[in-house]
Amino acid sequence: MSSKDDVREFLISRRAHVTPQQAGLPDYGGERRVPGLRREEVAQLAGVSLDYYTRLERGNIRGASESVLNAIARALQLTDVEREYLFGLARTGPARPATPAVKPAARPVRASVQRVLDNTVVPAVVYNAQQDFVAANLMGRALFAPHFEAEQPNMARFIFLDPRAHDFYADWALARKMTAAMLRLQAGRDPLNNALTELVGELSMRSPQFRKDWADRDVHEHRTGTKIYRHPAVGEVEVTFDVFDMPGEPGLSICTYTVEETSDSAEKFALLASWAATQEFGHTATDRRAARATDRE
Repeated sequence: MSSKDDVREFLISRRAHVTPQQAGLPDYGGERRVPGLRREEVAQLAGVSLDYYTRLERGNIRGASESVLNAIARALQLTDVEREYLFGLARTGPARPATPAVKPAARPVRASVQRVLDNTVVPAVVYNAQQDFVAANLMGRALFAPHFEAEQPNMARFIFLDPRAHDFYADWALARKMTAAMLRLQAGRDPLNNALTELVGELSMRSPQFRKDWADRDVHEHRTGTKIYRHPAVGEVEVTFDVFDMPGEPGLSICTYTVEETSDSAEKFALLASWAATQEFGHTATDRRAARATDRE
């Protein structure tokens, strides 16, 4: 998925976000032809020649030294996540030939991991790079009940393709922007992930809004924060999420959702637990059988 176009568009988009004032450069007034910094200003800030930076921005980034990439990252005031993405683009360079597309089902987690989930009292889900929900406990399925109605639950598909997402996510605009940015980060980390490539292609074809958000070239990594969901059964609930990598399960992350003990959302969680106990979540038994089979392999 990485290409010269990815490098060019990313660097152009990042310098468009930095003003001369933010970079500590004098602004002599007058109309500027480009938003943000000019190429020559980035080259000056990074301590490289204009010709060399121009070559990099045209996509010829493979082979650039770590010191040069760090200098460009500083000049463009990249975040840690954006810096990682830039280094990933430099490692992959021009796109390598893609391997034949394979569309495997999301693999189940080990039975021991499912037991951890089932013994966790707060909602917890496991997802992969393309945001497939590959496992969850009962509270996790209950919290994301509309998502789990799909044969293969996927957060990105729900956010961009299911009209219920507009109501479920209190800040749908932020949710979709962050989702597109997370997918772009994963695409930079693993440009030969065929499942991710197919998902981006599907969303690009079916969602004009995704095309707009994807074109922003933002990258983001979810680790912790707060979200507000409008659950169809219990109403609005504000949660704190925390994401953990899973040792021994490359590419998978576990996310837990908690609430303040004395908040209105704590009462909603109690209602959610009662509601969950009355529901039939069709994938639960199937996932557990698959997990047990995986554990025996």
